[in-house]
Amino acid sequence: MLEQLFHLRENRTSIRREFVGGLTTFLAMSYILAVNPELLGSTGMSKTAVFTATVMAAIVGCLLMGLVANFPVALAPGMGLNAFFTYTVVQEWHIPWQTALAGVFVAGILFILLTLSKLRDKLINLIPSALKYAVSAGIGLFIAFSGLQTSGIIVASKSNAVALGNLHSPTVLLAIFGIIIGIMLVTANVTGGIFWGMFITAVVGMIFGIIPLPTGIVSGVPSAQPIFGQALTHLTDINSFQMIIVILTFFIIGLFDTSGTLVGVATEAGMVNHDTGEVKGVGKALFSGALATTLGALFGTSPTTAYVESTSGVAVGARTGLSSVFVAVLFAIAAFFSPVLTVITSAVTASALIIVGILMLSNVQYIDWTKFEIAVPAFFTMIMMLLTYSISEGLAVGFIFYPITMTVKGRWREVNALMWTMMVVFILYFAFVA
Repeated sequence: MLEQLFHLRENRTSIRREFVGGLTTFLAMSYILAVNPELLGSTGMSKTAVFTATVMAAIVGCLLMGLVANFPVALAPGMGLNAFFTYTVVQEWHIPWQTALAGVFVAGILFILLTLSKLRDKLINLIPSALKYAVSAGIGLFIAFSGLQTSGIIVASKSNAVALGNLHSPTVLLAIFGIIIGIMLVTANVTGGIFWGMFITAVVGMIFGIIPLPTGIVSGVPSAQPIFGQALTHLTDINSFQMIIVILTFFIIGLFDTSGTLVGVATEAGMVNHDTGEVKGVGKALFSGALATTLGALFGTSPTTAYVESTSGVAVGARTGLSSVFVAVLFAIAAFFSPVLTVITSAVTASALIIVGILMLSNVQYIDWTKFEIAVPAFFTMIMMLLTYSISEGLAVGFIFYPITMTVKGRWREVNALMWTMMVVFILYFAFVA
């Protein structure tokens, strides 16, 4: 049966190799079980409910990717998008989290419609690659900074905007320790280095009394009832231009994040046709990601996306969707360990945010910095995400600058209709909404 579903022999793999690949991927991305409730919980959502929603989104996403697309990629609520949901949409723009979830749901529906149409590949190619990489790198800077800030290492300052926090604070010292340990483990290529770095930090925090001990280890799965279905009941609240910007941002970032990761993992797994450049099964994989985002919004979490950590599973032999199914099973098992969440504080999660931010920043290497007309919009996309503390506003500034610099350089014919349209939309946004 497994052979018929996943074509193991055809892909030169085995059940054992797929299990090892799935386990490796799970360990590499399991930090999301701690980070996502911590981030979304700061919006007023129940942390335990978000934990369950995160698990449900990951299980459904991985099962879809495995059974529908037969792709060795794991899905779960994405880093970066959860930061945008929390810090920009809810905390900065004061949009209720229920309405924000409705925005995620609509973005997921748009994503599904796109994957079912012939526009899918065209739309992906209409956004300049430099801006795609700049968006990814900018989100990396953003979430790394949020890790430094929430842990107290960086604090607000009246004279310099930001400054070093109290380095004598036990909580800050624990965060610094966690960052160092996490970086050492990832640098040493330890499987699940981010997860183990957080684990060690939490243990040290409990030993020294900085973090209170959990009341238990194993329990029943927490109820998602406080947040489940809120996306549907608040669809009518999507009635402003600001929410259109929110939906477009979720849609655009989710699309390129998922498609970029799929192509990257497929390349590592040898699933790319070197003659045509086509990726085997990418259509079904994108559909799986789109459906997972839509269902994840119903469960009560920020957009679900493909995890680049899946490359760690591919590196040890994963080649089919069976590895994704194993990841789903491991997430289901993890659902019974929610009491451990009480030890996952901002000091513990800081290392995950910073390390993931560093990894995302590596995309700047693909931007042609020698061409000023390309460098300017890429630079402003990244720096404005960080300095405005807003992913969408950084993206907007980059999209405005691109047509301008390309036109001045005499390359206006290379600017497509979508980019001109987005420039006008974002100018209107800054003029009347921001």
